Amino acid sequence: MLTLLGTVLLVAGVVLRAAEVHRWPLGNMYEFAIVGGMFTLLAYVGWASRRDLRWLGVFVVGPVLLVLGAAITVWYTDASELMPSLRSYWLAIHVTVATMTVAVFTLGASLGILYLIQDRLEAADKPGPAFMGRLPSARSLERMAYGAHIVAFPMWTFTVIAGAIWARQAWGSYWNWDPKEVWSFVIWVVYAAYLHARATTGWRRQNATWIALAGFACVILNFAVVNMYFVGQHSYSGL
Repeated sequence: MLTLLGTVLLVAGVVLRAAEVHRWPLGNMYEFAIVGGMFTLLAYVGWASRRDLRWLGVFVVGPVLLVLGAAITVWYTDASELMPSLRSYWLAIHVTVATMTVAVFTLGASLGILYLIQDRLEAADKPGPAFMGRLPSARSLERMAYGAHIVAFPMWTFTVIAGAIWARQAWGSYWNWDPKEVWSFVIWVVYAAYLHARATTGWRRQNATWIALAGFACVILNFAVVNMYFVGQHSYSGL
């Protein structure tokens, strides 16, 4: 119930930000962070309404709190007008789907970490922390993580394609070797490698899960590092 309350308040915060800037609130890192946190919590709350996922809550709410803390203390930007190249309906399509995809990737990464821990405990046949005993089996956790990535990967594929279409309209070319474009494609390749490894006979699911976690590390780098320290056509951090 506390998570649900926090989700409602975060949705209200996003709506108020949109009302303040009179546009879709996805113009800088602060707005992307709060909208991404909102979608992550909405995905978790929606999923938890269909099955008991209270054991997953701390691994979802924790990362969201870290992102919101950074958004308020480091990435906060006053309301401002969009750059000319961002004044397009593709902002609502491309960036919204990107934030939704990152939300699902976050759930998949949390489940993947829990799976690796649970799998090691089961392999050692030793009693782990009492908390881990209340979690599903390692096999169930791995299937849930795989399911999350199955949903997220087509969404990220659409994100990359939509970004290319928007780039053609804004900059005259589908591909400009911009750092953000390159890292978005790197993320796609890593997650494609995960799904391929997961479906390939002979690959251990533990190794495939490590590839998925490498993909999520690329997602974090793409947002927290590329946006702030790489200069390119996607330099919209607002910092």
